[in-house]
Amino acid sequence: MASSLQKIEGDESVLLRVTHSNLKSFNPDIRFSLQLTVEAVKDKLWKKCGTSVNSMHLELYDELRNKIADLSDHSKLLGFYSPFDGFRLHVVDLDPASVTSGGWLEDTSLVEKYEISEESYNKRGDTFRKYREKLTSQAPSTIEAKTLDTDMEDICANIKVGSRCEVEPGAKRGVVKFVGQAEPLGPGFWVGVQYDEPLGKHDGM
Repeated sequence: MASSLQKIEGDESVLLRVTHSNLKSFNPDIRFSLQLTVEAVKDKLWKKCGTSVNSMHLELYDELRNKIADLSDHSKLLGFYSPFDGFRLHVVDLDPASVTSGGWLEDTSLVEKYEISEESYNKRGDTFRKYREKLTSQAPSTIEAKTLDTDMEDICANIKVGSRCEVEPGAKRGVVKFVGQAEPLGPGFWVGVQYDEPLGKHDGM
């Protein structure tokens, strides 16, 4: 016993994979201090999985899935069982009426969904549909967009690749390398400029 106590002096801890008898998707890696009592370990797990301390039974397994011990004595320290990083701590929920039973914490199909009729939804003024309709009404029409593109094309027609230019703001000078549409960059017409100095998003290139 003296050697076990000697081993867990200080603030040593262990990283354990935690599984649960009722929760199939619950398998986090949780770090525990070796100085925690079994009761304190259960209290920490209760806050994470929902199984009450009095309804919880703990089993410790090694990395080869061999059962090491049942942690049934609330007064013993976790370090008494000599767990190592990577060991598995399995939570067995003994309460048949537990909140974890029946899949309620994992299966969303069991949860009653709120539904609203189409008529009631249309009467509301704070819906996404109303917001989208508002944006659509404020957006320029297709004809206006085409007119804008035509105007931009006329302006770009006077900019020639190879021409010297000065970019504002900043009075940065360089050479025009590209004029035209570039779908990956967005709608409209684009002018690509190679600066004389290593400036800009791509160091002048």
